[in-house]
Amino acid sequence: MDDRLIQISSPDDIRNIRSQFPILSSSVYGKPLVYLDNGATTQKPNVVIDAMNDYYRSLNSNVHRGVHYLSGQATDAFEAVRKKVQHLIHASKEKEIIYTSGTTGAVNLLASSFGKKFIHAGDAILISSIEHHSNIVPWQMIAQERGASVKVIPVFDNGDLDISALNTLLDDVKIVAVNYVSNALGTVNPIQEIIAKAHARNIPVFVDAAQAVQHMKIDVQALDVDFLAFSGHKMFGPTGIGVLYGKVKWLEEMPPYMGGGEMIKTVTFEKTTYNELPFKFEAGTPAIAEVIGLGAAIDFIQSIGIDQIQNREETLVKYAVNKLSKIEGLRFIGEPKKRAGVVSFLIGNHHPFDIGEILDKQGIAVRTGHHCAEPLMNIFKIPGTVRASFAFYNTEAEVDQLIVGLKKAVSMLG
Repeated sequence: MDDRLIQISSPDDIRNIRSQFPILSSSVYGKPLVYLDNGATTQKPNVVIDAMNDYYRSLNSNVHRGVHYLSGQATDAFEAVRKKVQHLIHASKEKEIIYTSGTTGAVNLLASSFGKKFIHAGDAILISSIEHHSNIVPWQMIAQERGASVKVIPVFDNGDLDISALNTLLDDVKIVAVNYVSNALGTVNPIQEIIAKAHARNIPVFVDAAQAVQHMKIDVQALDVDFLAFSGHKMFGPTGIGVLYGKVKWLEEMPPYMGGGEMIKTVTFEKTTYNELPFKFEAGTPAIAEVIGLGAAIDFIQSIGIDQIQNREETLVKYAVNKLSKIEGLRFIGEPKKRAGVVSFLIGNHHPFDIGEILDKQGIAVRTGHHCAEPLMNIFKIPGTVRASFAFYNTEAEVDQLIVGLKKAVSMLG
């Protein structure tokens, strides 16, 4: 263990970490908050909040366009984060990092821009059964526009994808778009295997890493992935900022997604020449404070170490699964071979919303419903699940409180 890293191995270590997240010391309905909805959004440490406030207090200016001092300082801070993102995911070039509004914004950019260039009538797009709506709907939209079709990788009852189906599904496919980790089940997909099978047919692959980047190390070069996206707010950073990574060879061929300022080199009434990467895809005034907040979140993660975070969360999830399995009538929805961050379940015939409401009154925040994965819930023939999703700042004591809360909910619902 690197002695320079913040430690998270003892109860005192976790208390120290939790003290850096203001909201974790708050109360709900007069009870201490137990926040187990990290799959929806993670909480923010003081360093992220302070970095954004400091920008507005001392650097507030538009980037790239000004010759004055504040603009130069803001631009330097803004572009320094691009380098941090590059190092975080081990991209080979800074210009492969495109700022977006989030993972959803990144998928829409990619589907529209890639689709207009490379997808034609009769082609297919391959997604999986366990995708978030944001990695389904944009592909359906471009498929309808271009006269293409959307194929789906099937899922086993335990929540793992049937990767053997790729042998037949890849015919006519122009791009494979799959998540790294399922937000609904916690399934960690065999991304390297999927990429290898697709690349053997010269098919590019996009990976939605919104539920992965905060839980595990990602190396886009080792994966040889063509595109990858994630959101700042899932990794202890602000909302409204995300990243699309793309290999230069693809990004240079793709047309811009939006027109406006920044994405241009020259403009006349007759013709526009587009800017170089990554600015070709960053039209308009960007989310400057949010980018700076993202940079602070990356620094925070690296001050702890992603390996240490992963180990801590795996221990916590294993503890939760063991405790939950002892509740009478509880059944897990998805028991994948490899899981990250998420445990989904139902208890008896109780509706997940009812359980979630009773937990809420006890100060316990979980997510209920289909988790923007309605097609998956339809496959399982269920209305949704109760989802507890974890971050490294959660504790075994909070899991114990969840168990107490669930037993109370079941007792009240009869």
